[in-house]
Amino acid sequence: MRLSRLCGLNEGTSTAVFLAVFLAAVPDLTIDEADFARLVMKVEALEHLHSRRQRRPARWLVGAGLGKAERQADAGQLNTQQQLVIQTSMKPILGWPLVLHLLFAGVAANALEPANPNANAKARAILDYFQGLGARQDKRLVSGQFTGFGRGTTLRLMDDIHDRTGQWPGLVGTDYADFQNGSLTYKAPNQAAIQYWNQGGLVTISAHLFNPANPKGGGLRDQGVDLETLLAPDTDTHTRWMQELDLIAAGLQELKDAGVVVLWRPFHEMNGDWFWWGAKDPDTFIKVWRHMFDYLSKTKGLDNLLWVYSPNHGNKTAAYYAGDHYVDLAGLDAYTDFVDTDHIKGFAEVAKIEKPFGFTEYGPHGSRNPPGDYDYRRLLEGVKKDFPRAVFFMSWDGKWSLARNNNVKELLADPWVVNRGDLPAGLAGTGK
Repeated sequence: MRLSRLCGLNEGTSTAVFLAVFLAAVPDLTIDEADFARLVMKVEALEHLHSRRQRRPARWLVGAGLGKAERQADAGQLNTQQQLVIQTSMKPILGWPLVLHLLFAGVAANALEPANPNANAKARAILDYFQGLGARQDKRLVSGQFTGFGRGTTLRLMDDIHDRTGQWPGLVGTDYADFQNGSLTYKAPNQAAIQYWNQGGLVTISAHLFNPANPKGGGLRDQGVDLETLLAPDTDTHTRWMQELDLIAAGLQELKDAGVVVLWRPFHEMNGDWFWWGAKDPDTFIKVWRHMFDYLSKTKGLDNLLWVYSPNHGNKTAAYYAGDHYVDLAGLDAYTDFVDTDHIKGFAEVAKIEKPFGFTEYGPHGSRNPPGDYDYRRLLEGVKKDFPRAVFFMSWDGKWSLARNNNVKELLADPWVVNRGDLPAGLAGTGK
């Protein structure tokens, strides 16, 4: 890859420029953009840990022998500061194979292996990005906003947020539910997801699944469903379940074809009793989760998914966890004004799961009839105090949203918060 292209990634940070020059000196080395972006993010995470994010190359790399450069290397597209870095002289690099081995081995050792071992490079880079956020001193909490269900999905809410704050949330959320027809639909949600992804934003998708045990369709809040019947061959329930999975797979395949990585969040709030899949025997639920995972990841070959486990805050928040080989990120859904461990229960259990953590749904007030007058600075204050492990949040829509409450501009302007324009270049989509 052209040196100028590598230097331009990750906002042309000193780390990106440094690594680009360093790698350019290595004979017969090739590296693609996704791997380079992952490498930069890992080195920057180490810099944040050890040097409080001073924007300079890591000292341990400088000590490996890289001095000032002797040549100008393909610097035509670089800005003046970057050209100065590249045009300076370079000492001979002694023992570069060992240095590179240690560098890449360190990145690999710290990388979180995706649940799907065949996950594509973009999915791996995004998972690595979330994993590295907790080590940062700032730009460590990705902002997110849910934008709607099914046919009603648009990006108007994101536009409203931008009009009010001058910022685009880093993460857009949507849902495949088709409530009018008691089914699922992906056309409008995917259109919104692809558009936001191509503008440089991350994407999460959930599905308020219809009940396959109900021959009429719908049945989101049906009670008494035996999850075992979903997996029982030669039954009508199993046939309808496989049809539902095929519909989901078709939507996610469309996003794969568009290059979109999806934070896929199925069976949300499974520890509550308000959805047909909720409050069931944990072992049976885990079998159903794993069946979906295997079908979408292996049978359908969807390598663009990062699997998100999102119980409701409260009891048994870790009881339904399907295991490290089936989950990539974990979180809690929480609707409350009070972002603390007295009001958001179950965090201690989820915190034991060694996956990046976030608030997979957040809404002020409660789960019904929010007044829309919440001071959103309180969310960030609570995260900093009681939930510093959180690396993302997604506000729900309506009067829970970032467009309908107070002091959202101050929230999104806080140094902790990662908005769409703060995401590393090339991490998502085709630009910003």
